[in-house]
Amino acid sequence: MRTSMLKNKRAHRTLAVFALAGALVATAGCGAEGDRPGWKFLPGMMNSVPHDTFEANPVSESGGMLLPPEGTIPVTGVPFPYGNSEEEAIRAGVELINPLQATPEILARGQHRFESACFVCHGAGGEGDGPIIGRFPNPASLISDHAKSYPDGRIYHVITHGQGIMPSHALQVLPEERWAVVLYLRQLQGLLDDVNAAGPVAEPEPTPTDVGATPDVVGDAR
Repeated sequence: MRTSMLKNKRAHRTLAVFALAGALVATAGCGAEGDRPGWKFLPGMMNSVPHDTFEANPVSESGGMLLPPEGTIPVTGVPFPYGNSEEEAIRAGVELINPLQATPEILARGQHRFESACFVCHGAGGEGDGPIIGRFPNPASLISDHAKSYPDGRIYHVITHGQGIMPSHALQVLPEERWAVVLYLRQLQGLLDDVNAAGPVAEPEPTPTDVGATPDVVGDAR
């Protein structure tokens, strides 16, 4: 009986020692101070595998976001076969026809995209008097005779590739929306009747690709 009691006391003491040691270890691990982070028992829970928001990307040489390789298009997309040059802009103006019809819905869509992506430079009426005036060189007027002389395909090319100090707006304005912007611009220029007289084809049915990554369609070739 006495031997059994002694064994129980020793067992209790052993458990107490281990419990105290465990508490000391846990306390030491939580006691981060200065450059000492404390002990890491589950480092996978503390060290993030992807880089954190606003931190430099360790995979990219520049530290910024990775962009798709040049020439990348969606699997359902169609490449835009016109380069960024004056000759290619002229060719696009000759070969491309606006596939959209100037319906109230399409014009409203074009106005929305124009006011979202173009207004800041070109102004609400396209006269080059947007709120950016005074901070950057004045943009060109979109209702001038020179702008009116641009065929629809060339305007689409300008939106896609940019021109002069205007950068490409291909990411800001989806392909079909570019055609809608062209029609709205014709309305601002007072040439919409001429556009209707040219006989644009019927408005295409919307597809699932209209939302998100839209194929870079180029319209119909002459």
